[in-house]
Amino acid sequence: MDIFKPIKFNNNTKKSKVNAGEIPGSYQVLENSLPTKLFVYAYSENYLQELETHDIDKAFEFIEGQNKHTIWLDVKGLGSQMVIDTIQKKLNINILTMEDIVKTHQRPKFEEYENYIFVTSRMLELGKSLQLNNEQLSFLLFENLILSFQEDYDDVLEPIRTRLRKNVKGNMRNLGPSYLLYALMDTVIDHYFTIINRLGDELEIVEEHLYQKAHKYLMYRIQAVKKLMISMRRAAWPERDKINDILRTTNPLINTETKVFFRDAYDHSIQIIDLIESYKEISTSLLDLYLSMISNKMNEIMKFLTIVSVIFMPLTFIAGIYGMNFANQDPVSGKNLPLNMPELYWPNGYVFALALMLLITFFQVWYFAKKGWFKN
Repeated sequence: MDIFKPIKFNNNTKKSKVNAGEIPGSYQVLENSLPTKLFVYAYSENYLQELETHDIDKAFEFIEGQNKHTIWLDVKGLGSQMVIDTIQKKLNINILTMEDIVKTHQRPKFEEYENYIFVTSRMLELGKSLQLNNEQLSFLLFENLILSFQEDYDDVLEPIRTRLRKNVKGNMRNLGPSYLLYALMDTVIDHYFTIINRLGDELEIVEEHLYQKAHKYLMYRIQAVKKLMISMRRAAWPERDKINDILRTTNPLINTETKVFFRDAYDHSIQIIDLIESYKEISTSLLDLYLSMISNKMNEIMKFLTIVSVIFMPLTFIAGIYGMNFANQDPVSGKNLPLNMPELYWPNGYVFALALMLLITFFQVWYFAKKGWFKN
């Protein structure tokens, strides 16, 4: 890794744009949203059927024919108003919920409604140049159906799809949509560990280079990592609170057997918060260390300049006095002026002056060395 590579810090988090007086429940899709793709998975213990389509009517037709199985409808891209409206009408979803799905600046939360549960998470992805993509991932949980909504086509959920397809013996196909909700949320949380470990490696590399030379690019990288930690902290803290709300709920849509696994996800979220706080403190300490090293370097420079100035000060004083050139004899009257530098006319006076300067210089250098001023 080139530690001096220019940083393109980008925390790709959409800022909340709320118009004062706006009618609650308006959920018009954003202009820059990606076209919607629909992926449907119908599964049970020994059964799996998949469908990929752009047609929401075709997707619901497929879902209605699979009413004996658990259904996962994965909606990628929120650019189709027709798809959003159809889902809202078909499943009788509260318009405030649809607004929260479309306006993707929500913090992680857990909300219960009469016939479904609404959950949001923040799905984080770290690019090559410390680019943090912060995407909202929304879930709607019904009795035998779970819907997921995401802004982009890329995600970190591929391990869940792989587990569904491989039919690995376990709980994935047996505990219904609430377990799938846990698995998806836990995968998002576990990916936080990957990001944090990478940022931790970044701080270790910065620290190693910092002891070699306190370059200004190191300060930029430390500050970039610190900003990323703050962004992750804003996602991790409400994530913990959200899982805690799930553990406390008595809603029958969350299986009792599944709550055991949610407790494990809760532990992971606490570990994430602890790591974030630790690395944030480390980044702050590295910034302080950088500033301290720069200050010490400046002190060393000032110390060197001070020693040089002190050495040349008496030499400059001697040269200044004998540079005044007061004559020893009045050029008009010829009268001797004994107090006007008779040394100017001494034989070998130039040699004596240089010898005196060298003697003073050697004495100063010896004295400074004895005091240890030349040591780092």
